[in-house]
Amino acid sequence: MRQMRTLGAAATVAGVMLMFATVAGAQTKQSGATKAPKTAATLNWGPAPDAFPAGAKMAVERGDPSKAETFVVRLSFPAGYKIPPHFHPTDEHVRIYKGEFLVGMGDKLDATKTMKMSAGDTGTVGATKHHYAIARVATELSVRAMGPFAMTYVTAADDPRKK
Repeated sequence: MRQMRTLGAAATVAGVMLMFATVAGAQTKQSGATKAPKTAATLNWGPAPDAFPAGAKMAVERGDPSKAETFVVRLSFPAGYKIPPHFHPTDEHVRIYKGEFLVGMGDKLDATKTMKMSAGDTGTVGATKHHYAIARVATELSVRAMGPFAMTYVTAADDPRKK
């Protein structure tokens, strides 16, 4: 009986050590796998492409949005900024850095049917899913997607390129 307890305790200690080694190894791999995001101050900001309503700023963090490759852009919107219902041909992965971003799904912009995203929140909108957004306050976020970047408005009259 005593031998069984000793074997059980040894197995428990070995299991805990294995768990810590696995976690430490995973953390080491994660820390070297991706670069830390650039800060807003180190990015080269300019006006967002004309597919966005006037007032947005954009900086390319990684990749080239005009090519068939993964890219990351940082976007800055003033308080009250609205992006009418639109969609993209690829998934869009969003991370909020500051502010509050209200995101809704559908063909009509309706602030009462949005989900609030705050600093630290992340989310994904699937390819071709109709969505819209409102920056409730000054907001900064990043978007990761596969290029080339394309944005199609649900209602053609909402497209700033056609005005």
